[in-house]
Amino acid sequence: MKSPSPAYRGRFAPSPTGRLHFGSLVAAVGSWLLARAARGCWIVRVEDLDPAREVAGADAAILSTLAAFGMVSDEPVIHQSRRTATYAGALARLEARDAVYPCWCSRSDLEPFGGIHPATCLAARDASREPAWRVRVPARTIAFDDAIQGRVAQELAREVGDFVLRRADGWFAYQLAVVVDDAAQAITDVVRGADLVDSTPRQIFLQELLDLPRMRYAHLPLALDAAGRKLSKHERAIAVDADDPLPALRAALAFLGQRPTSERTVAATLAAALDAFDPACIPAGPHAPTPFAALRKELS
Repeated sequence: MKSPSPAYRGRFAPSPTGRLHFGSLVAAVGSWLLARAARGCWIVRVEDLDPAREVAGADAAILSTLAAFGMVSDEPVIHQSRRTATYAGALARLEARDAVYPCWCSRSDLEPFGGIHPATCLAARDASREPAWRVRVPARTIAFDDAIQGRVAQELAREVGDFVLRRADGWFAYQLAVVVDDAAQAITDVVRGADLVDSTPRQIFLQELLDLPRMRYAHLPLALDAAGRKLSKHERAIAVDADDPLPALRAALAFLGQRPTSERTVAATLAAALDAFDPACIPAGPHAPTPFAALRKELS
């Protein structure tokens, strides 16, 4: 393989809420293939900013599982939980520009507005508890061209409202952390699941506020269970097995529309998949048309 090109820097950013499941494997394989096809770097970042949902040891388990599937970060893995000072600095920059404000609104306060925070806070200041910090959202539409989903547009004020950058519990929100880290790691291409496509206009807006570069985006279709729900780690019938990775790897490649391979090792399967990789075959739309039953059969 040729040396990585600085023109393409991709990443896979799992949250340590459990072991790697098939939906996350699809995102990992898709991002790895697109990075390697561009002779670029592929970086792993652990997004561990939600302690209430995290499982002890899950980060190490995810990294070891990725290695069993032949995917290892080209650079040292960073953990977001160790970068809070950097996020605080970004929030301070926004505060200096009067782009953010403290907010004591509760979920019940926002229920009449469909959960969307209006331009004016509904709750009074409460010195007895910490506020969340929200960014001021303008009445404008932000659009981008996704490599898989096509043109995506979102009216920030109407569809999102002023959104949280730091929660009342002191932890920084995903939207701010991912923007800061993508820029810090010089990411050029964000490849992830289509469940995050709606977050992208918010992240582009924050990039503009912080004078950071915009990335290219590709949102992969989601793997759904038999009931049409987003696949999660409790779906044991299709759990990824680090001790026997080939069935799940073949299923992930098939899910992404790639030609089947008959190689008998992970390394050979990845090499063959990369050699034959065709990004145009990745199914368009938020959900892949591949029947769930076919995936279950492949993994059984």
